[in-house]
Amino acid sequence: MLEGSILQQLATAHANTKQPLNLGVYYKNTLVALCHALEDCVLTSNSPPLVITAFQQGKWYLQEAERYSQIAQKARHIAIMAAPDTGFAEHPTSQLANVDLVALDPKDPVAQEWHLIIYSPSYTAMVLCQELSAADYGTAGRPTVDLERKFYGFWTFEPALVRETVDLAIAHIGKYNPELRQQLVTQVAAIAKATPTQLDDLGYTVSRVVDYLQISQSGVHQLAPDAQQILDQNLVSNELQAFLRLAQLIDLADTDNPMAAAETAALAETIGQLLDLPAWQLKRLRLAGLLHRIAPATVGVQYGDEAPSCPLVPAAQVLRTMPRMQAIAHIITHQNEWWDGSGQPAGLSGQEIPLESRILGLVAAFQKRVTQLQASQPQQTSVLTQALTEFKQQRGQAWEPKLIDTLELLVMGLQQGLELPIAAPKISAGMWLVEPQTSDDSNNANQSARSQV
Repeated sequence: MLEGSILQQLATAHANTKQPLNLGVYYKNTLVALCHALEDCVLTSNSPPLVITAFQQGKWYLQEAERYSQIAQKARHIAIMAAPDTGFAEHPTSQLANVDLVALDPKDPVAQEWHLIIYSPSYTAMVLCQELSAADYGTAGRPTVDLERKFYGFWTFEPALVRETVDLAIAHIGKYNPELRQQLVTQVAAIAKATPTQLDDLGYTVSRVVDYLQISQSGVHQLAPDAQQILDQNLVSNELQAFLRLAQLIDLADTDNPMAAAETAALAETIGQLLDLPAWQLKRLRLAGLLHRIAPATVGVQYGDEAPSCPLVPAAQVLRTMPRMQAIAHIITHQNEWWDGSGQPAGLSGQEIPLESRILGLVAAFQKRVTQLQASQPQQTSVLTQALTEFKQQRGQAWEPKLIDTLELLVMGLQQGLELPIAAPKISAGMWLVEPQTSDDSNNANQSARSQV
């Protein structure tokens, strides 16, 4: 990373903390899609945001200037950093009262960065990247095709990281324009104090991200097959990242246990191992565990005419926008079904409930109960036994008898020193969780899974 760049300053601040940045490599078409999706949500936001961008060169800003004219109508203020080109300051968008340009010195490390930072009381998001150097590309050198340009960095919805980056960006702007710096500092303070009447729907934002990424895939078909495959994988990886980042925000908002999803994923995967499930199914369980809180336990249900047994749970529907995630959406949708048929949303019973949903529902509820007991009885060492006793009382009602037996075996192992591989996922490297099998027809997958039970 370039010394003195905003990305480098942020990465250094988080290098030895419990919250390292999920850094990865992104292709230009991926970043264009991401930025357009995040920008679109400014137009529908419940509160006007402060927007800070870095475009490398003025010519890239000029390509987006008309779009930024629309964003300016909804934004509190827009600050645009770039090494200036002809027309940089003359475009009509640049003349708007709430738009300020910061003409970077071409030697400034931020002139090699690509940023989009959106900060408001109801919506925070950012893309923070810098282009790879000629040395980073290796012997092949810089690509001649614009779509194959690569950038290193990350993107996120996390409010604390966005605010931290806003402060770094404003400090950098202050080197060029102290008056603008003070103006932005005042606006940030006002935003930080504001209480939104309603938070923006991040599920909608994720849907926009996935839509844009899928649309951008059509532009890679002009490339050579090898390059096309690499860019396709990068786009799919970012679709998955969108869901994982949404789930991450839900976890961070859990003051009782921000590692709840990681614990649930580890429990689900271990139960699957005890049932001797195949590797592809274990990956589905792990991914479903990481994402299971995207769909809450109680939701409004809209049944489709063609598949009344598969209700459209609104919170899980966002997952269905990505073909490879449809099976995961199916698992999450039915995680609150009960063995005796009294659960929701479809009232499935017994083996009508997908196996992964039965496992996920059990371990998610068990993990939540253990957390509750630990909070209320911090001195007790028998919370696992107490929780297991409660769940055994619901054997054959809420939970499948054989899965309760398997859970009991797992609890015995934990009490004897078994350690679960609980770790927050490295979001930028999550592609290993998605394989072609995860998009198999769920009915065929369930038939295969039921043979294991």
